[in-house]
Amino acid sequence: MRNMSSFDIFLAAPPGLEPVLADEARAAGFDVTGEEPGGVTLRGGWPEVWRANLDLRGAGRVLVRIGAFRALHLAQLDKRARKFPWGDFLRPDMPVKVEAVCRASRIYHDKAAAQRVERAVREELGVPIEDKAGLRLLVRIEDDLCTLSIDTSGEPLHRRGHKAAVGKAPIRETLAALFLRQCGYHGAEPVLDPMCGSGTFVIEAAEIAAGLKPGRSRSFAFEDLVGFDAEQWSEMRRVGPSELSGRRFFGSDRDAGVVRSAEANAERAGVAAITQFDRMAVSDRTRPEGAPGLVMVNPPYGGRIGNKKLLFALYGALGKTLKERFAGWRVGLVTTEAGLARATGLPFQPPGSPVAHGGLKVRLFQCGPLG
Repeated sequence: MRNMSSFDIFLAAPPGLEPVLADEARAAGFDVTGEEPGGVTLRGGWPEVWRANLDLRGAGRVLVRIGAFRALHLAQLDKRARKFPWGDFLRPDMPVKVEAVCRASRIYHDKAAAQRVERAVREELGVPIEDKAGLRLLVRIEDDLCTLSIDTSGEPLHRRGHKAAVGKAPIRETLAALFLRQCGYHGAEPVLDPMCGSGTFVIEAAEIAAGLKPGRSRSFAFEDLVGFDAEQWSEMRRVGPSELSGRRFFGSDRDAGVVRSAEANAERAGVAAITQFDRMAVSDRTRPEGAPGLVMVNPPYGGRIGNKKLLFALYGALGKTLKERFAGWRVGLVTTEAGLARATGLPFQPPGSPVAHGGLKVRLFQCGPLG
């Protein structure tokens, strides 16, 4: 795109996991410039925007900050929005949705601010304004500074395009990837989830090991922006063949329908050959043959599924199984309450930061290799 060779890029992250996403972005070669509540900032150009959407497993969205100006009142916002070079970014044939947020500013009415920008974009460039448009233009007015951003992702990035079937309380793929990374998983060891639900942890771990890009099967909003280079994008998306063989990623669940769904999800993701899902209760779970690895589990918690009093027995059974059969394996457990984690009897370290998940706050509890 002709307008800017480098700009600020914002990666949305679950609050509490910003450092984990920053670490992933640095490891992937991005120029990380900072962390702030709810995300990580990068510096780069359009190829970096495309690659962030395609490659980063933990980012929820990728926003590009395309400009900023001061606006003390609506007339000034209208005037400056009309002078902004929208044609450097937006196409007249692609509809957009404008969303505005005003904080600590003399312009305080979100809807009025959005209407001024909508009018400028529509009348100056001819861009259609639609509530259901896949392309979002974000207006943030804070301390009288109006910052303009484009959501280059479209659909949230946890929607990889492979999961048709989900369990009762699915964990988002982006959140699963960040928790796996927080546990030190980088693809070189087996992963097992004894309460796998739709298979998110298992499939995410298998994809990481196989080097499969999380955004490989979906489209993105940036494909509808000015100057998008389809040939360069096609080259970026090209994936080499995976050399992994043998089943190294394991899931189990007591619900046969859930197990079938997890198998179907793994098939769509292209990792069926290296994953195995079985129907069994936690107390029947056996250790796979071979080297130890990581047990990664997101058991039910009373706020969402089941009776909390009954859950203590379930967590106890999980802990008993792991202590008796999984010597040498590390454990990562995601739950809402320290009391439930303690019920496993496992030697967990102090938990990670609280992270919003489905209206609740969950934490990651970890312990090193079991004795």
